[in-house]
Amino acid sequence: MNPREAIAAGTAVGAAAVLGIAVHSSPSLVALSAVGRRISPGLAGVGRRGHVALTFDDGPDPRSTPEFLEVLATLGLHATFFMLGEMARRAPGLAAEVAAAGHEIGVHGDTHRSQLRLTPRIVADDIARACDAVATASGAMPVWFRPPYGTLSLGGLRGARRAGLRPVLWTAWGRDWRADATADSVVADVLHGYLDGGTVLLHDSDCTSAPDCWHSSLGALPRLTDELHGRSLSVGPVGEHGIAVPAAA
Repeated sequence: MNPREAIAAGTAVGAAAVLGIAVHSSPSLVALSAVGRRISPGLAGVGRRGHVALTFDDGPDPRSTPEFLEVLATLGLHATFFMLGEMARRAPGLAAEVAAAGHEIGVHGDTHRSQLRLTPRIVADDIARACDAVATASGAMPVWFRPPYGTLSLGGLRGARRAGLRPVLWTAWGRDWRADATADSVVADVLHGYLDGGTVLLHDSDCTSAPDCWHSSLGALPRLTDELHGRSLSVGPVGEHGIAVPAAA
């Protein structure tokens, strides 16, 4: 093979690899975009106008989740907590406490790994284990699923469907996983997103983020609630968002 042929072959292989990654991750690439909000609103987290779905990922965490429950109770808000299976197994009583407080329970995977690095079978097994762990610990049957890092593969889409879960991503986030995040930065980042009929992503644990970064989201909640209510937006869990729930598997 001469140099020109080698370069052409390498380019073709690279293009095929990029295409493969794009196809594998296409659900997330579609949903996390303005176009995706129009063609796949449910997956993107778009619900009824006038409402904002408030969601938290990565818990339940004994260090931080109780603090969120207390602030949410003070604010009179309910949210959806997307729990990791491994965290629910470590703190089953806390998972049950979240559900008992009237919050909606979702699944965030068993371990916090990107689906783009896993085979479809591993992804499906991870989702099934997480669903069992979260349901057992919380005493509530989850309906919603959000993949770690928001990377939803085609295998993840099928795995969630087999587990009877509806994938949902987000339209606004606080970027609260960063070491330099503050309450002010979280509020500003959320308000920069799509809100009227949108879904807000925050974290109630720092188990996969910078240490103690959860304080930024906790501190942002009162002001963020005031800002949303000031725009005549109601705040609640995904289940009140008007996204159709899938039929039982």
